[in-house]
Amino acid sequence: MFFYKKHNNKYYNKKTMVNGKVFDSKKEAKRYVELVNLERAGVIKDLEMQKQFILLDGFKKNGKMFKPIYYYADFVYTSVYEKKTIVEDVKGVRTEGYKIKRKLFEFIYPNLTIKEL
Repeated sequence: MFFYKKHNNKYYNKKTMVNGKVFDSKKEAKRYVELVNLERAGVIKDLEMQKQFILLDGFKKNGKMFKPIYYYADFVYTSVYEKKTIVEDVKGVRTEGYKIKRKLFEFIYPNLTIKEL
C-alpha cells in the first residue's frame, strides 16, 4: 500500500491572506503590501489587482464557440514620477502558457510592458 502526501499545488505556493484579500503566494502578498505603502506615500497611484487584458476575442468556427483568451496581471498601477502605467506579474515559475500569453500581450499592447518579479 502506498501513501502520497498531498501538496498545496504543483508549485508549492501557499495561499496567503492580507487585508482580507487572498493571494496565490507569499511573494505576491508581500509585493501587494509594498505597493500599498508606495501608493500611500504618493509614489504610485491607481493600484489595481488582477486586471484583465483581452488577448484574443472569442469566435465561432464550424459551429463551435471558442472562448476568449485573457491575461490577468497581478498588479497594474501608474508611476507618479515616470507618468506611465506599470504592469507587474509576480512569478515563481514561468509556464509555457504564461510565456505565450506574455508574447501576445507584448504584441497587442505595444505601449505596455510586463515587469516580472
